[in-house]
Amino acid sequence: MDELGLLDRARPDLGEGCLVTDRINLSRLLMMLPAVIFFAAFALIPMCVAVYYSGLNWSGVGSATWVGLQNWKSMLASGELWHSFWLTIALMFWCWVLQNPLGLVIGVFTAGAQRHRAVFGALYFIPLLFSSVAIGVTWSYILSPTFGLMDNLLKALGIGNGFENWLGNPHIALFVIACIISWQYIPFNALLYQSGVRQIPRSLYEAAMIDGAGPIRTFFSITLPQLKYTITTTTVLILTGTLTYFDLIYVVTNGGPGDATQVLAIDMYKQAFTNLNIGAGSVIAVVLAVFGLLLSIITLKFTGFNKMESQMEGA
Repeated sequence: MDELGLLDRARPDLGEGCLVTDRINLSRLLMMLPAVIFFAAFALIPMCVAVYYSGLNWSGVGSATWVGLQNWKSMLASGELWHSFWLTIALMFWCWVLQNPLGLVIGVFTAGAQRHRAVFGALYFIPLLFSSVAIGVTWSYILSPTFGLMDNLLKALGIGNGFENWLGNPHIALFVIACIISWQYIPFNALLYQSGVRQIPRSLYEAAMIDGAGPIRTFFSITLPQLKYTITTTTVLILTGTLTYFDLIYVVTNGGPGDATQVLAIDMYKQAFTNLNIGAGSVIAVVLAVFGLLLSIITLKFTGFNKMESQMEGA
């Protein structure tokens, strides 16, 4: 009887616990609702519209004709799409090679408490404050083969003949674009690394000093391992961000010379608004979205970032 009485007295508590859990779940759903609505309005619905448009033969005005997978077949069979795809891969590679190591070095340097490092950090951050169009126009003048500052500077240093065609040479144009993009976004990556370094426990560095480790050994044994999740974050941002680079490339080269810098974003614009083929442009838009999603998933999967272990190892 006593055991039955204990069970009976426990049932109201269990019911109240379930009610509290239901309230918590409802509160979580309500808090998630604005984000879900925002994501659906600006991501899912536009993607569904792009998938629908990819099956149309439409110039953007007048009546449209449903052609099904014809646009996909013609685009995937064309060499132009694959050329733009591999140019995008190459741009990803150069942007990562330029942005991540330099951002890491600058971020570690500016994480120090010295006053002069804070001043340098503010100066390094300036390029991120300008718009991509303004940066594109400025660098177009700097790299001009007739009156550009770059050629005059190199000529004064005894390098080159002063008439280098930086943006007109198809062999180096994409690398030059990657350098301009990196100049703009290295400060952002440096800011992430600076924040990551300042979260590393000081006790780890104090223990390393007691053991006699120098700055280089400390960097590779403590700082770099502790920044592994920050490196993953910057890698994902750089790789997926490369897929959206349009305005700067459009202003500087417009995909030229020829098609040497015609990445997927530029190809999508030209197909849709220059060739007036909305269906083909939508195909490239869907390819961009799916490629970016797969790239993020693969990067997070192989880096173990989704496991969310503590970064403060050894603290």
